[in-house]
Amino acid sequence: MSYSIIAAVGRNLELGKNNDLIWKIPEDLKFFRNITNGHTVVMGRNTFDSLPRMLPNRKHIVLSSRDDFPNEVEVYKNIKDLLIKYKDSDEEIFVIGGGSIYSLFLEYCDKLYLTEIDEEDKKASVYFPSFDKNLFNCEVISNNEDNGISYKHVLYSRK
Repeated sequence: MSYSIIAAVGRNLELGKNNDLIWKIPEDLKFFRNITNGHTVVMGRNTFDSLPRMLPNRKHIVLSSRDDFPNEVEVYKNIKDLLIKYKDSDEEIFVIGGGSIYSLFLEYCDKLYLTEIDEEDKKASVYFPSFDKNLFNCEVISNNEDNGISYKHVLYSRK
């Protein structure tokens, strides 16, 4: 089993506010779609609720105490049950948010695909967890600018 995180973060690890993304970067959304396409995605209830619709060509898993999700969604009440269910899987599973879900999975992830945005937002309400970058090899996949926003796609691979 292989877990990977994918997220877009500001200079201070800002993720979102008001249950929405802070920055609207169309090319980054394409990057997200290309990386996660055909894979299983894990998220919390708030992230699921923020989606405009089910993400095409992806299996959805939600960690939540609620169980009022569409039948196509696998729901787990805790991370332990999910980890047990997928322990023998050789699939790369993507953790897509939110902040508390990233915190739960960080120690289990082999890769972090981070879009590092060269801006900050002091009104952010959700942050990516701090992590020790010394535990990872770092590879800049691309440097970009979109809508006047500079950002880079970075792959952190656990050493």
